Amino acid sequence: MNVYQSCPEFHNDEFVLRLVSEADLHSLLEVYSDKNAVPFFNADNCHGDDFYYTTLERMRAALNFWQEAYKNGWFVRFAIVDRATNQAIGTIEEFKRDENDFFTDCGLLRLDLRSDYEKSPIIRSILSLIAKPSFDLFGCSMLATKAVSGAVERAQALASLGFVKSDEPLIGHDGTKYYDYYVLVK
Repeated sequence: MNVYQSCPEFHNDEFVLRLVSEADLHSLLEVYSDKNAVPFFNADNCHGDDFYYTTLERMRAALNFWQEAYKNGWFVRFAIVDRATNQAIGTIEEFKRDENDFFTDCGLLRLDLRSDYEKSPIIRSILSLIAKPSFDLFGCSMLATKAVSGAVERAQALASLGFVKSDEPLIGHDGTKYYDYYVLVK
């Protein structure tokens, strides 16, 4: 299956992961304008974007870019929808990374959640939907995601799913070294 030709949906009793859409605009603004959530977002190698959006116009521009990136095969941005409210409470960006560092042949997964959802059982429930299928979706041998030092709940969820903290840096396009990555090997 080519994820860029047909984007699958994943679901359990609590959450649905599906391609972002214009219908997510208002609920995603709540996520990306949440000052308590932004420190947990992974903006490594994102050309200076901090993913803190406080206006509908800025959120719409990001959403349009994410949709364009999908059409061009750069990355997939899944909306994380809470089934109880039918609202997007975050996103997962994912793509295959092939570079000259430890994180090659790697599905890089970026998880952005509203701060009230930054809890280990919730993160585990969300990531359990996508972690294993990602190996086939992106044709990779390893998955990597970031959990900054203060992301205790996230780190616990990652460990419970078999992710292990790596001491290796992810090397950015400009040579910057990024740390705090957790990996899961196929």
